[in-house]
Amino acid sequence: MLTVYVPRGTSLERIAVEAGSPPPEAAVWIDLVTPTVQEDRVVEGLLGIAVPTREEMQEIEVSSRLYVENGARYMTATLMCQSDTATPKTTAVTFILSGHRLCTVRYDDPRPFALVENKLARSCVAGITGEMVMMELLDAVIDRCADILERAGADVDQVSHDIFEPEHERHGHAKQYSQILQAIGRKGDLTSKVRESLVSIGRVVTFLSAVMEGVKWSKDMREQLKTMQRDVASLTDHASYLSNKITFVLDAMLGVVNLEQNNIIKLFSVMAVVLMPPTLIASIYGMNFKMMPELEWVHGYPMALVMMLMAAVLPYFLFKWKKWL
Repeated sequence: MLTVYVPRGTSLERIAVEAGSPPPEAAVWIDLVTPTVQEDRVVEGLLGIAVPTREEMQEIEVSSRLYVENGARYMTATLMCQSDTATPKTTAVTFILSGHRLCTVRYDDPRPFALVENKLARSCVAGITGEMVMMELLDAVIDRCADILERAGADVDQVSHDIFEPEHERHGHAKQYSQILQAIGRKGDLTSKVRESLVSIGRVVTFLSAVMEGVKWSKDMREQLKTMQRDVASLTDHASYLSNKITFVLDAMLGVVNLEQNNIIKLFSVMAVVLMPPTLIASIYGMNFKMMPELEWVHGYPMALVMMLMAAVLPYFLFKWKKWL
């Protein structure tokens, strides 16, 4: 899908371009979402650039993600998607600055794009350019990463509370332990993805700082870029701290599980020791006595079967009651 944004006074108007129609010349932001070959050619003809393919966007070499070609600056960053769901993921997004126009190429829908679109549709500075739109997008991406880290940190604190200060007795909560381990794994995966996104954004901001030396950017944009660099650095440090904390919580959870298993094994060991003397005496004498009243009972054999059944059923329900099973 090809969408362009054209300044209209103090707002940015969204215009959907029909297939085969050229984009308006006044467009400052061209957004390609899962573009077709025809849409790629339309944008390439308007801006005089080569739109990278999806395979090229997924390359991890820095030289393939940050470069200058025919006067256009290509920057590919890894952004978070579906962070509010149980299956968060990352996606590659390419920013292309050609002249004073911005072209974005993406194959997913990161939330910052919708936020920036709504914000600029309500109000934007007069004479907005592609560089300004990109700064807004980067700022929104950084804010989004900060929000995700804050939420993940609160969730990790709750998990830590459940481990060290449980509301109920620990013994036998195997299902609860499994849920805690799953929560720790999900938060660890989310944090690692956010850190990956922050590292790629930091590279984009550093690249922008290097290439803007020969570009006449306003003082406010330069200050905003420096602020972004500081924010990315601090958030990256916070993501590393959160990863270490998740590792600590995981080790603590595994330690609690080991203690629980040791307590259960200790109980079985005590029971085995208690029952060992009667078992030894029974094995020596073999119940071979001349006077055994049970042998003359009419219901002796059924009673023995019932007792064997109870000996098997009662421990099972005892273990279920103790939540060992």
